[in-house]
Amino acid sequence: MKPDIQPNKIAVLTGAGVSAESGLPTFRDSHGLWNSYSWEQVASPEGWRVRPAAVLEFYNERRRQAWLASPNAGHEAIASLEAAFEVVVITQNVDELHERAGSKHVIHLHGELAYARGTSEARKRYRIDGEPITMGQLCEDGTQLRPDIVWFGEEVQFFEEACSHVAGAARVLVVGTSLSVFPAASLVTMAGARAQKVLVSLEVERLPPGFEFLRGRAAEVLPALAAKWLEDERVRIAQA
Repeated sequence: MKPDIQPNKIAVLTGAGVSAESGLPTFRDSHGLWNSYSWEQVASPEGWRVRPAAVLEFYNERRRQAWLASPNAGHEAIASLEAAFEVVVITQNVDELHERAGSKHVIHLHGELAYARGTSEARKRYRIDGEPITMGQLCEDGTQLRPDIVWFGEEVQFFEEACSHVAGAARVLVVGTSLSVFPAASLVTMAGARAQKVLVSLEVERLPPGFEFLRGRAAEVLPALAAKWLEDERVRIAQA
């Protein structure tokens, strides 16, 4: 059973396109990280087993880039909605640009660069911020530390929680994602029939049913959209 729609709740689903506007390369665009590495080499348990040092080097560079980047106007517009709404950001991104822009409730489906974890079943997690992980750097359980990232073949995190948030939101905003990576892409199907649904992107191959498409970059489109939703809410409260 789907949860009841909460009139003051916004679920925001974000992908790599939001972070790309802060200068972070994506895996899938023409200048993306996949041009230099295959996912089998750097984003799979098998790649980690065969080439752990190369995997650490790859993610150390990603972490360094993410730590140097700054939130853009898109991140800031999403955070600004918290002035009047309960906002849950559900992101495929592994950087912390949403948090650094001020978003308080962020669900990372694919893990976080700012953390390392051990490789035993205990999955002991450590905050490392922008620091590198090196070979021989061990968890307290004696296992080699690895990035706390969800690799291909591993289960995404907090998926049921994310489904519940989307299903209960009066507004669902999708930004900067191709909707081609599953199961994250299936979250749009959880949006309520009566929810206001908006997708912001430079292009879209298939528009999910019921969604309004706003073509453009997140940093250009979201500030105006956020301002409109905040004003709509102010008027609604004044008229209540």
